[in-house]
Amino acid sequence: MSKHRALTSAEVEMLTQAGCTAEDWATVQVGAGFDPHRVQRVRFWGQVCLGSLQGRVVLDSGVELPAELADATLVNCTLGDEVRVTRIGSYLANYDLGNRVVVSDVGLMATGPGATFGNGVEVEAVNEAGGRQFPIFAEMSSQFAYLLCMHRHHPELIARLEAMVAAYVDKTRSDRGQVGDGAIVTQVSSVTDVNIGPAAQVRGALRLHNGTLLSEPQAPAQVGAGVAAQDFIIGEGSSVKDGVVLSRCFVGQGVQLGKQFSGENSLFFANCEGFHGEACSVFAGPYTVTHHKSTLLIAGLYSFYNAGSGTNQSNHMYKLGPVHQGIVQRGSKNGSFSYMLWPTVVGPFSVIIGKHLGNLDTSELPFSYLTEVGGESMLTPAMNMHTVGVMRDGDKWPARDRRKGTRKRDLIHFPVFSPYLVQKMIQAEALMTELHARTPREVEQVRYKGAFIKRLLLRPSARSYASATDMYLKGKILERLAPVRDQGPQAWSQALADTGSYSQQWADVGGMLVNRQRLQELTGAVVTGRIADLAQFQAALSQVHAAYDQDEWSWVRHTFATREGVEVDQLDEAALGQLEAEYKKLSASYLKKVLADAEKEFDPLAMLGYGADGDEAAQAADFAAVRGSFAGNPFVKQLQARLASLTD
Repeated sequence: MSKHRALTSAEVEMLTQAGCTAEDWATVQVGAGFDPHRVQRVRFWGQVCLGSLQGRVVLDSGVELPAELADATLVNCTLGDEVRVTRIGSYLANYDLGNRVVVSDVGLMATGPGATFGNGVEVEAVNEAGGRQFPIFAEMSSQFAYLLCMHRHHPELIARLEAMVAAYVDKTRSDRGQVGDGAIVTQVSSVTDVNIGPAAQVRGALRLHNGTLLSEPQAPAQVGAGVAAQDFIIGEGSSVKDGVVLSRCFVGQGVQLGKQFSGENSLFFANCEGFHGEACSVFAGPYTVTHHKSTLLIAGLYSFYNAGSGTNQSNHMYKLGPVHQGIVQRGSKNGSFSYMLWPTVVGPFSVIIGKHLGNLDTSELPFSYLTEVGGESMLTPAMNMHTVGVMRDGDKWPARDRRKGTRKRDLIHFPVFSPYLVQKMIQAEALMTELHARTPREVEQVRYKGAFIKRLLLRPSARSYASATDMYLKGKILERLAPVRDQGPQAWSQALADTGSYSQQWADVGGMLVNRQRLQELTGAVVTGRIADLAQFQAALSQVHAAYDQDEWSWVRHTFATREGVEVDQLDEAALGQLEAEYKKLSASYLKKVLADAEKEFDPLAMLGYGADGDEAAQAADFAAVRGSFAGNPFVKQLQARLASLTD
């Protein structure tokens, strides 16, 4: 308040002549640069502090309008410098506006006593019937949420984490809302108990209640036309527009929601996309995407997931109500109008096609196709391993990271092949081998955890898992030695040293891959109080994230020794040469299969629908004009270059 002063009698006279009134002019104070000529028809109630009214503010498309106050009722507000507040239908109450803020054509904007701005709202994620509900807060990461939601079997951990959130919520509690520097709020019916970050843009929303828009100039949050949101948090760089309806939702960084999408009791973490469809009690881990109408995601945990049009699930079997839940592990996809009955678990990088009316668990069989045949669920293990789509996923995810803020809260590991996945492949190889050994030749198919697998696929699937596992392990060894390959045994020994933490089993914790030993150490530190607040938790989490390369190498060392019967440290020049030759052979075979899959995108069948009113030549020419050629495709060229480097 020290930078403000009381109005002069001349200024009060000028304001009065401009149609302004005040409950008490003594409670209206102004800062340096205040221009009473820029204030018209404004009613002042309670303590109001005004900043400089000079210059212009920038609106859409570079349009500039003067900083001014007009046709508004201000109640207990502080306004920064160069603001524009005009045409407020009811009142603007209990808000602190930063510099260069625009609030225009707003019906009502107010903050009530003890507002928490969406912090502390309990969201019933994954299980619609409850049991996994937890409070959201503005600084929440996907990892923090994962532990709160999925580790309910650790009550001491949950209590400690909830205490951290409670402390954070207490700090956010306030009788006044905030609008950060450069934010724009226009053509909105009502904004109540909402904090709006710097450079945020709120245009044309219907109603916003009890929420936070995290925003910064390099990553502005956007809320657009027709949006109705209550009990929400929206992260930096995210866009929510075009009639979206949100209730009790957390929207992380770089998320896009639009085209009448609706979400209830759901969490959307980094770079998720939701259009047209509906989410209810969903934990949408990073890069979860649903783009289509009639698509319902309900009571599930997802990660790097793509839902086809009309995808839906059932979370009750008409017994105890909607108590069931499902998990679709990272990298999986649903075909159009596919259906899954919860409870079900789908393994990583799988494809689900058709309607599956039974409960399934394919978590041990990654890269599988799950299809409906005659009303039964048929599983084809490892079928998705050699598809060009999977390889493209590994490249496109990091390239499509929209997070531009100063800090990325969700800690993500992008590799397709990792200890998390390859350990599942090793288990899948053993499972396929065992099933083949114990299944009589006359049996055409075996049933495994709700799905049928053709007996003839068991051995080929085992070989596919084995080849990919060996390719990964040997590739990692060569990668480790590459910088010191010509420097001799001592340099090799240093490069191959184990500096990480080993655990056979790994987990995908909200998009971060971590071995279970290190995860247990993290949660144990929370339980004992060594990690006592959110800052310490996020710092420890960052250390876990940064340790991935070391822990991956530790896992590769142990797994290679178990699988090959020789320690990595014992590899000499001859053994290393043989290992390199085997790696090149495996990789070349893998890439050839992926290229063969890619080539299908350019065969005659793919040309159907081209050259609509011409002959075959016109069809081929039309296809080439639109799709290009196999040889000219950039991704194909990239794969061919890699293949060439292996066969030189």
